[in-house]
Amino acid sequence: MKTLRSDIKKRRVRKARKERRRLVVILAAIFLMIFLIGKLTSAPEEEVVAKESINQEDATVVAEESIIQSAIQPAKQKRPDGKPTGKVVYLTFDDGPTTLTDEFLDLLKEQDIQATFFMQGINLQKIDLQENVKRATEEGHYVGAHSMTHNSKKLYDNGQFVSEMSETLSLIQDITGTNPKLVRPPYGSAPGLKSQQIRNEIIKAGIKIWDWTIDSKDWAVKDNPNQIVENIKKQTTTDIEVILMHEQLQTLQALPKIIAFYKKNGYEFGVYNDADHFYLNFQNDTRL
Repeated sequence: MKTLRSDIKKRRVRKARKERRRLVVILAAIFLMIFLIGKLTSAPEEEVVAKESINQEDATVVAEESIIQSAIQPAKQKRPDGKPTGKVVYLTFDDGPTTLTDEFLDLLKEQDIQATFFMQGINLQKIDLQENVKRATEEGHYVGAHSMTHNSKKLYDNGQFVSEMSETLSLIQDITGTNPKLVRPPYGSAPGLKSQQIRNEIIKAGIKIWDWTIDSKDWAVKDNPNQIVENIKKQTTTDIEVILMHEQLQTLQALPKIIAFYKKNGYEFGVYNDADHFYLNFQNDTRL
């Protein structure tokens, strides 16, 4: 009887062991399946991440190569006098900012042309005009100074030229964040800057001067924009031209024809750059 009970007990133990082994095998199979499914699911994500990493590395390499290429590109060639080679015309506008500044900027933007503006301090102080001064620099135009008062007696007779120009340049810097050095003397540097002493003061202040090669005389023909165009055409005689114009309605009306004339004659449109300054003053002072 005891032997029978012992056999039964042993069989039960063996059966329990088999059940445990079977359970372990089943659990192991389940864990293996979960692991394999997880690997299959995450593989595409890992592949995408890997590809993105490669693409980012490629983009970095391309950007670095581009920087190197631009660094070794030769600068645009210049003539012995510092002027650019080829045919280049500089459109310049005095006496801004005005209520017409935005319309000048719109037209220039349509034509994809940058210009050089010489602005008066008295106008720069008008809050409602400052937004277009900012816009001008943001769109690639150069904004230089044209004095605070445009008063020849104060500027030249009373010796306020440098102080007024410095104040105007500071205003431009405050409004635009740029640091311009170029100014245009009201009525030109002749005879205003005839004095060697004034020119020495200008040089000491780090100021540069630009007069012009073409006087459009736009101020004298209020209702005749076509005459402005003709004035400019007649005076166009060299490969490098700097045109004096003003922010006036008749000039705005003449501008499309002026641009068309120079395009037809193979000119590029230049904008002043402090780094590429060339002297252009009626005193022929190469230091200015």
